[in-house]
Amino acid sequence: MIHLQYTKWIPAEEAFEDKIDQLISLFSQILIHTNGDVDEALKWMKYIDQRQGLFDERIGYEEFIKELEKQGNIKREETSFKLTHKGGRRIREDSLKHIFNNLKKGLNGGHETPFEGEGVERLSETRPYRFGDQGSNIDFTSTISNSIRRSGFDFSLHEDDFEVYEVEHTTSCATVMLLDISHSMILYGEDRISPAKRVAMALAELIIRKYPKDELHLVLFGDDAQKVQIEDLPYITVGPYHTNTKAGLLMARNILRRTRNANKQVFMITDGKPSAIYDRNGRLYLNSFGLDPKIVNRTLDEAMACRREKITISTFMVTQDTYLVGFVEKLTEMNQGRAYYSSLDNLGEYIFVDYVNNRRRRLK
Repeated sequence: MIHLQYTKWIPAEEAFEDKIDQLISLFSQILIHTNGDVDEALKWMKYIDQRQGLFDERIGYEEFIKELEKQGNIKREETSFKLTHKGGRRIREDSLKHIFNNLKKGLNGGHETPFEGEGVERLSETRPYRFGDQGSNIDFTSTISNSIRRSGFDFSLHEDDFEVYEVEHTTSCATVMLLDISHSMILYGEDRISPAKRVAMALAELIIRKYPKDELHLVLFGDDAQKVQIEDLPYITVGPYHTNTKAGLLMARNILRRTRNANKQVFMITDGKPSAIYDRNGRLYLNSFGLDPKIVNRTLDEAMACRREKITISTFMVTQDTYLVGFVEKLTEMNQGRAYYSSLDNLGEYIFVDYVNNRRRRLK
């Protein structure tokens, strides 16, 4: 007889690599709040360690810094550390994981449309072969059956005998991300810019990984609008700016006009009403009190111009101020776009669910 003795199961300690990966992920999220300042982020890591005990005998603070350098996430420059391109990419990757941890399981993505056409996902339906169809999509059973029906058992294949499987049409899209960097994004001590940046970085990583044929452009808007590189996202800061929504939409429209993609859209992340425009003489007109009709009307004109050029605007409000909802709904109605009112916690979930599903167009 075999005697078995059962003992209490004690989970093994995390492997060294897992522990390092968790620490680097935390470091990446702190870098978003410090606007890419590595030295400041390391100070916060040390502060958290004093409070929560991040490091242990296996991985101390100095070993952690050496590991960051070894992996190429940071580099030492004289008396300070700088973030590398690889480190910036790691922030985007960690942001993507952070956002998608909250998503519910659903259908596989891939920019599929409800239309048949050129693509990779094979359907059960077949159709006659057309010049240019891929040979791998030939339905041999239907093709041979057609030959037999035409010529009996004197087997021969003609061009009209060939049938191919239908495939789902896949398409590409050009997207401009508009990010509000006005002062209200940090007003009253509430940090709204950090989660907005996290969403932008996660969206960039999603497109780079899954949709390499897509275009993504990043535009910041405050008193004016400026295009920046995706690699600059960790370093973006809020300034003493008003909110020139019109300038942001105008720059986005000009960028998308030059793209060749069939689908064009704007994602605008903002927390406030438009409070600035440039007048016809090129001077900045400001009014932070209420909704100035002059500013509102010029902004709505830009939304209509986007609609005429078949550019959809999806507005993501990081606040639910009743006073501002009316303006956003009016802009959305005139553009025939979309509007989301979400808290800072679930902003990422909404924006990504909309991005993956908002890829539809009817083929003529």
